[in-house]
Amino acid sequence: MLGPFSIDMIFPGFPAIARGFGASDVAMQQIVSVYLAAYAALSLFQGAISDAFGRKPVIVAGTLAYALASAGCAASSSLGLLLLSRAGQGLCAGVGMIVGRAIIRDLFEGVAAHRLMSQVTVIFGIAPAIAPIVGALLLGWTGWRGIFWALTAFATLLTLGCAVFLPESHPPERRRPFTLGPLWTSYRQIATDSPFAFLALAAAMNFGGLFLYIASAPAFVLKLLELSPAGFPWLFVPLIGGITLGAWVSGRLAGRLPLAQIVTFGYGTMASANLANVAVSSLLPHPAVPWSVLPLSLDALGFSLAAPALTLLALDRFPDQRGAASSVQACLALVTNALLAGLASPLLSGSAQELAAGMFALTLLGYGGWLAYCKQSKTINSIPTPLVQA
Repeated sequence: MLGPFSIDMIFPGFPAIARGFGASDVAMQQIVSVYLAAYAALSLFQGAISDAFGRKPVIVAGTLAYALASAGCAASSSLGLLLLSRAGQGLCAGVGMIVGRAIIRDLFEGVAAHRLMSQVTVIFGIAPAIAPIVGALLLGWTGWRGIFWALTAFATLLTLGCAVFLPESHPPERRRPFTLGPLWTSYRQIATDSPFAFLALAAAMNFGGLFLYIASAPAFVLKLLELSPAGFPWLFVPLIGGITLGAWVSGRLAGRLPLAQIVTFGYGTMASANLANVAVSSLLPHPAVPWSVLPLSLDALGFSLAAPALTLLALDRFPDQRGAASSVQACLALVTNALLAGLASPLLSGSAQELAAGMFALTLLGYGGWLAYCKQSKTINSIPTPLVQA
């Protein structure tokens, strides 16, 4: 939850931070993009470090460092110091997601791994939905600095919990030395593996469509929907509903349908959602709830249907280097999200039509990656197309 919390929990505090530091809207958007850029930079190493030194030490050290960086955000006296501390948060926030996925594949196979990955998708989906609600409550009680103090406390509790209760799933005899030469060779091998690259592209673009709205939440909720800071749940609650339902369905389908079939069902749902989103944004004279957010819920359902299967297919390309493979996949997703937050969101968040078109384009790119993977794996002829399902 640390990653989504770090982004969405502070959205209600954006106006207060901007007033306090005299920052423009573009400067405020860098609070997200700087965090994501740092997140992406270190994500390349976290999985490989856990391959070398074990999963538990990396998670414990990472969450502790995140707690310290969050305290730095809370105590910042200028926007520059806040951005520096946000970069510190980003350097550490990925350990749970990246190393956690490797732990799942260390301990579970087949259907059990798919079902557990679906549960993780639910948790990942809950975080961005409740984060702005919690952030809005804290903003009213403690101001924007209290949001970062709450993140500090949360990370401290996670550190203690992992130190006491988390077992080590990667024993010494299975570890690989952490040396830069072989590491870059492994990354090059993983990144240039075409099936892995297509799967990672599909996963990144699928979430990128949702993340475009998440990164644009202050503009979408406060300006386009014309709601107060207490109105963020109108965006995030439908998203969590879709993600939770989709992940639950994906887990129920595990072992009953091939992974490829489940992914294609996900794309059928996303296709329906994007067509509806474009229609609603074009036909409504002004964005309004609930109509402007219902298609986003459907897209979230499709995303979470496909996400566990895409992740498992990608990690299983390199069973002896799951930590490194998880890092490469996460890095691609994070670079995508950083670009969306820093460039696409400021350009597209001025109108509902442009946001809808941006989500549609990202989903099409994701589907293109999936089609390319299916063509290489010789499964496409047996899979109905998403538009036929829609």
